[in-house]
Amino acid sequence: MGYKILAKKEICPNQYELTVEAPYVVRNAQAGQFIIFRAEENGERVPLTIADVNKDTGALTIVFMAVGYSTKKLAQFETGDEIPDIVGPLGKPTEIKNYGTVVCLAGGYGAAPCYLIAKAFKEAGNKVYMVMGARNKNLIFWSDKMKMACDELFITTDDGTLGEKGFVTDVLKRLMEKEKIDYAIAVGPMPMMRAVANMTRDKGIYTEASMNPIMVDGTGMCGACRLTVDGKVKFACVDGPDFDAHKIDFDEVINRTSIYKDFEKKRDENCNLLKKGE
Repeated sequence: MGYKILAKKEICPNQYELTVEAPYVVRNAQAGQFIIFRAEENGERVPLTIADVNKDTGALTIVFMAVGYSTKKLAQFETGDEIPDIVGPLGKPTEIKNYGTVVCLAGGYGAAPCYLIAKAFKEAGNKVYMVMGARNKNLIFWSDKMKMACDELFITTDDGTLGEKGFVTDVLKRLMEKEKIDYAIAVGPMPMMRAVANMTRDKGIYTEASMNPIMVDGTGMCGACRLTVDGKVKFACVDGPDFDAHKIDFDEVINRTSIYKDFEKKRDENCNLLKKGE
């Protein structure tokens, strides 16, 4: 028995939102955690951060970009179809408490997990700013949901087609100059999270980065999500995915992920050849 898809929506070009019936996953799910899915019985294990949950109905929402073999396969599913396997919730949840003033920074598809995180911080009594950034307006999604999850929403685009032209760090700099920020969390591309960490370090603002983008099999067995935090080896999928951003060796992570991107491209090419029987 699989996990029935209740709704499917293409929210951005090649980026999809799936709502799935998964009451046993939703029951214990918390902000910052992830699930692992398999698009077919003998398929690869792929981790995806939990984007939203409905505790009353048991509905789980995931957001993904169809870039590899398995996510492209998942994108072909329609409402009423069943995903063969979903495991979760996995990973350590984001530590939610009343810090005071919180800034959530979401880059690209990083906006999806930031929704639950911002919502949880607001419910804990924090003043929450959300800053969403993307290359252009076509890549911004869930802005209405984000407005409900935070006290004030800012949108930036590289080309200025929506919100203000610039980057999430431009807004962060302005907020830090305007008032005292007690906590920041960044979810998105590695260069963006590194830039956020560099900005908040001198200000003494406790900052976390979600390292979910580097996870591959979600169990710690493959080693792809290995990183160095405060001089110690950690694994994003079992020790995180959230870590103190000021203690992460971002240069090491960025160098390693560039190698894995080349590997993943070759892997997907081989998978396609096998499916064709070549």
